[in-house]
Amino acid sequence: MFLPQRPYLSIGTLRDQVIYPDGELNMREKRKSEMDLKRVLDDARLGYLPDREGGWDTRKEWKDVLSGGEKQRMGVARLLYHEPQYAIIDEGTSAVSSDVEGLLYETCKERGISMHTPTFNFLPTKLIWGRL
Repeated sequence: MFLPQRPYLSIGTLRDQVIYPDGELNMREKRKSEMDLKRVLDDARLGYLPDREGGWDTRKEWKDVLSGGEKQRMGVARLLYHEPQYAIIDEGTSAVSSDVEGLLYETCKERGISMHTPTFNFLPTKLIWGRL
């Protein structure tokens, strides 16, 4: 799964933002509930959103509602919901404080999600490709 610097946020419910690109039917087929989504938001340090924004069925233009750090943590919440084996993070936590960033990475590690960050520095790129 790819986690960009600016995650896509659709016009829709709060639930839609967490489970994207799944829909509510997909979520139910996976036997996931709002309690599971709340746990995911708690782990992404966004557990306050359902109360602050009026519940799971609140429809908003989320790109205008969430701060930069909240948008990026929503991307992490999606990772935790979908539980991919691998995640590529391209500055996907650049707007999150370093202490929270460490907690998010640790949570992903505990869930078995292998995190990979591309680097564009000269030396590491050469080493990654096996050339010096």
